[in-house]
Amino acid sequence: MQEFASVAVQPRRRSNAAPRRVLIVSDAAPHRNGVGAYYQDLMHHLGPWVEDIDIISPAIVDGQWQGGWMFPLPGDATQKFCVPNLLRLRQQMEAFAPDVVVIPTPGLFGMFGARYGRQMGARVLVGFHTWYEKLTELYWNRVQGSLTRGYFEVSNRFIFRNADVVLANSDEMVGIAERIGAAQAALMGTPVSPLFLQRTPPRAPTAVRSVLFAGRLAAEKNLEGLLEAARALPQLRFSVAGDGPQRELIETAAQELPNLDYIGWLDREGLLAAMDAHDALILPSHVESFGTIALEAMARQRLVIVSDACGIAEWSELASALLVKSADEDVASVLRRATQLSEFEVAASARQARQAVVQHNQANLSLWLDFITGVS
Repeated sequence: MQEFASVAVQPRRRSNAAPRRVLIVSDAAPHRNGVGAYYQDLMHHLGPWVEDIDIISPAIVDGQWQGGWMFPLPGDATQKFCVPNLLRLRQQMEAFAPDVVVIPTPGLFGMFGARYGRQMGARVLVGFHTWYEKLTELYWNRVQGSLTRGYFEVSNRFIFRNADVVLANSDEMVGIAERIGAAQAALMGTPVSPLFLQRTPPRAPTAVRSVLFAGRLAAEKNLEGLLEAARALPQLRFSVAGDGPQRELIETAAQELPNLDYIGWLDREGLLAAMDAHDALILPSHVESFGTIALEAMARQRLVIVSDACGIAEWSELASALLVKSADEDVASVLRRATQLSEFEVAASARQARQAVVQHNQANLSLWLDFITGVS
């Protein structure tokens, strides 16, 4: 089977419309979470096909958040709610003179970025990545949850009113966007970092002996189920990478379980190395709009296991290369299924995953170019 030395991402088609100046205005710091990573990767892929592309967002420099007043996000002090300098935000947007403004988040950067973009006559595209209202059930009490849901309902409606198109990465999220008030909602794919695509992946695994979880250590990720699986399957080696409000839970379990390692938060290079060092990646989430980490592991030619709550499982061309945990199946059970696969089945699934990601990435680039130029 061919090993992929490099992958040149080309759109399947390109609009004849003139190149655009594209500005992303986001509340998410680059690479700090899935949304931040999404738009850094998208910028790389779109760069050769537009006149100019840039991003305005908070940043993390030497471990310190920058970009306005910062407040810990309720329920997760590792994330920040950022209050931008609105005058400076408008000046930065006017200086860039965008034809297209992309809004990925419902915070204050997103709300005012959408409004200013509309006032400047730019085409406004909104990425609807997370249904925060659903997460309130996991993080906050009834009073806090009610206030938080109220904020996101108002914020999303405001942003959607200023949007030409709202893009979501699953059919469920498209439906939610339409119910919230999006005049036009459509499905978008997810880009993959060139690092994961272009660097030669290791040989496909032939058995599942080691399992990696990487992501935010939070209630929606079903980490309790993962720890139960580690206790039930001592023959497997488990590694957990990431940070978040449940970090102490993982650290305590890592001290108790000889087959569980906590390896902390990883940058992109470290994450790639961790994926390559494991046979499988697992994402057993209760709530997951898509699951970019699963797509990245597929690009590294690993066996990938996700719950049916992950939006990536709704994409038929990707789901065919995934091992999907059903709602009535626990994490240990799906991992037992993975260990019972033959050498051929494990290797074939990993190779198919790599090929599916390459095709998905190309199709997504074409889709974004169509929405940017107004063809779709």
